[in-house]
Amino acid sequence: MKRILFVCHGNICRSPMAEFVMKHLVEQAGREDEFIIESAATSTEELGNDIHPGTRAKLDEEGIAYKRRGARQIIPEDYNEYDLLIGMDEENIRNMKRCFGGDSAHKVFKLLSFCGKTRDVADPWFTGNFDETYRDVLAGCTALLQTF
Repeated sequence: MKRILFVCHGNICRSPMAEFVMKHLVEQAGREDEFIIESAATSTEELGNDIHPGTRAKLDEEGIAYKRRGARQIIPEDYNEYDLLIGMDEENIRNMKRCFGGDSAHKVFKLLSFCGKTRDVADPWFTGNFDETYRDVLAGCTALLQTF
């Protein structure tokens, strides 16, 4: 069983999009029993808030199922609970490593690294472009699934 935690700043835009896109891809592959997939934030700003309306609209447009949820913040124990901790940008990676006391087991990755890119996943909180974020998330999650 592979346990994956997607992480962004607030856990309302990019990381829940990645969570539900990855769950969708895993379901399409008939591999739901092989994965536990969740998401979290590095900050406390959106704790308890549901998915951003723009993310919900994009997931609806793409026919990807999601459920109501409340944003949560990462905790040090997450490092031992998950096999992969996947951040959306460099700031997320820095904050994750700070929370986890480093990355001694090499579990922390940036999502687009799985498709050979070094750039960050576009943040729709600032760009307003959920289509661009979806393209980044889909590319990263598709490549990630191919590694298993």
